[in-house]
Amino acid sequence: MDRFYDIDEAVSGIISSGEGITQEEAEALAAGTGTEVLLHASEKVTSACASHRFDTCSIINAKSGRCPEDCRWCAQSAHYRTSAAGYPLKDREEMTRAALTSWSHGIGRFSFVTSGRKLNDEEVDSICLAAREIHAVCSIRLCMSSGFLTQEQLQRLKNAGISRYHCNLEAAPSYFGEVCTTHSQKQKTDTLVAAGNVGMEICSGGIIGMGETERQRIELACTLRSIGVSSVPINILCPIPGTPLADRPLLGDEEILRCVALFRLILPSAYLRFAGGVARLPEDTVMRAYRAGINSAILGDMLTTAGTDIEVNFDRIRRAGYEL
Repeated sequence: MDRFYDIDEAVSGIISSGEGITQEEAEALAAGTGTEVLLHASEKVTSACASHRFDTCSIINAKSGRCPEDCRWCAQSAHYRTSAAGYPLKDREEMTRAALTSWSHGIGRFSFVTSGRKLNDEEVDSICLAAREIHAVCSIRLCMSSGFLTQEQLQRLKNAGISRYHCNLEAAPSYFGEVCTTHSQKQKTDTLVAAGNVGMEICSGGIIGMGETERQRIELACTLRSIGVSSVPINILCPIPGTPLADRPLLGDEEILRCVALFRLILPSAYLRFAGGVARLPEDTVMRAYRAGINSAILGDMLTTAGTDIEVNFDRIRRAGYEL
């Protein structure tokens, strides 16, 4: 174990093998390594192992609010009083227009995101129709995030051209029960496995800043690796009035950067994707995160919080050394 306090040796091992460090090794490095050293190490791993083509995506909040789940961070939960809008599934014309707008701005992916535990078959059919209409006029890649769909529903979506399915684990297994009690992480992993079974790529990450420890962030990254996730959204909690986490203090920039670095050392070739909560970060922190391991991002507006300006981010991405 002591040898993994030698971070240069750890980095050499990652680069030569293409395999990330173990949970035990990551915990040892986190306990004995300063932030600047961690960032320098993760930059080397990013340069050697991760894609240099930045993966951009946008989302449409296609169905909002009225969710029966009690996720303590979420403005769309019916358990809490927030200002989040509530509406049924948008019509396919509106979803198609949103995808084409993203495509016209140079975004590479577009994701249908819906609130609630799952979709019914009629809603799935509507999204299938929208996906086919989108692919008839442009080549933007399509993703989806709609809770606990069945394998049959996922197969229909895959047949319609949706190539990636998203379901965040949200937090480490040891912490998830502190922030959600109405469903389990197993339901999430079962859904991801079902998506993989029909040939979809899987996308899953979490939210940092909900009260978890750095050790639990490491646990989350290792859990994601164990289920073969190649796209990992990193959300930063944006405390929303009316939710149980409304009074959580904002996570500091240093902790955010350490998280990015550790995720990269654990997941050397994954797309680490900046998602919600990033808009508040200063440019210097965003640029350092890009160099340390962030090589993908959701651009534009998020579900219930403001996103970041697309052209500003394109400029930052290029300055960080990535291709678009």
